[in-house]
Amino acid sequence: MREPHPILPAYYSDAEGKRRFVGRMFDASAGDYDRVDRVLAFGRGSRYRRDALVRAGLAAGMRVLDVAVGTGLVAREAVRMVGDRGSVIGVDPSAGMMSASAAGLTLVRGRAEALPFATGAFDFLTLGFALRHLSDLDRVFGEFHRVLKPGGRLLVLEITRPEGRVATALLKAYLRGVVPLVAGLVGRNRETPALYRYYWDTIEACVPPAQVMASIAAAGFASVRRGVALGIFSEYGATA
Repeated sequence: MREPHPILPAYYSDAEGKRRFVGRMFDASAGDYDRVDRVLAFGRGSRYRRDALVRAGLAAGMRVLDVAVGTGLVAREAVRMVGDRGSVIGVDPSAGMMSASAAGLTLVRGRAEALPFATGAFDFLTLGFALRHLSDLDRVFGEFHRVLKPGGRLLVLEITRPEGRVATALLKAYLRGVVPLVAGLVGRNRETPALYRYYWDTIEACVPPAQVMASIAAAGFASVRRGVALGIFSEYGATA
């Protein structure tokens, strides 16, 4: 078992506590999620997600699974790209997040650790900024490999600590200080600022990229790689 980060005692005491805590936080803040994202990404989040999908090889006609779909920020870009000949399905354990998603998405409630889909069902699989919330990377990447067709593409987007103490300190000040403040101003649920403070704590505690890549490779993926944008946005890619 390879956890994405150790237990964080400030929030929970064991893996089951983590599952309940994360579920409660996302359910509570779901209505604020897209609003906060637009403000913090200066309106450029959609463009970044679309460009990352292009770099990973998403093309028209593909059948896509977006794991931890949330409100559908990644899935909406994928829908535009695959066109009428393709399809996009989103899966998420949070009923609150899915209820706040855009109309028109095909959504299924489920967990990354036990995907409710047949073997070899998809051409392309995405996981957008949710790796830190999983319970077992080895099990999850094994599931990802199972549901992808041979030759299918994997894209995992995540925020990672930058190199260097100064850059890390600046990012921490922004994500744990500025972001919760802004979230409190534009959000409508009192839990929303706490969610973004928790975000930084999981980023700070997360296993390094080399361990993520090792887990992807151990699941049977080939051509495992990592691209980095702006020093913090990791794009893990691989082929089933």
